[in-house]
Amino acid sequence: MKQQMLVAVCGIALVLAFGACKKKEEKPAMPQTGAPGQGQQLPSGHPEGPQVAMPKGQTSITVPDSVKGKWKAVTLVVEDKGAKKKNEYTINLNSDFKVPGSDLKITVGEYLPDFKMDGLNITSSSNEPNNPAVNVKIFENDKEVFKGWLYSKFPAIHPFEHPKYSLTLKDGVKK
Repeated sequence: MKQQMLVAVCGIALVLAFGACKKKEEKPAMPQTGAPGQGQQLPSGHPEGPQVAMPKGQTSITVPDSVKGKWKAVTLVVEDKGAKKKNEYTINLNSDFKVPGSDLKITVGEYLPDFKMDGLNITSSSNEPNNPAVNVKIFENDKEVFKGWLYSKFPAIHPFEHPKYSLTLKDGVKK
């Protein structure tokens, strides 16, 4: 009798164990993400982040009237990683800047004090520096090595990656 009871208990345990193995593990839902600075942000493609399909087409940058003509420059911080030395440079918008002592040239484009991306349209939600970003192109020996946005409050999102230099946006400079 004890043997039959032991076999029955073991059988039930095995059925429960196999049933638990087949059940899918559910992950908690991730919060919705927006542009950097709007809630929890995990980059697309991050193992725990959202898998967002980018819309097809060309992105457009719209500088709202409330922002146009209000900013004249940005302050960028260039770090020489080997020398462990940082220098700040104030660079006019829509201009080029050669980094002294290097082969880097920075082309500064539009500055958006409150960066927002909606589909393919990039704009600023306001003229307040809530989520400052600058559009830059970086050339090394006249070869483009970076093209994108630098975010002052989120420097780790799509950063300029280089073995010798780092580049971050400190802030915008009002007129």
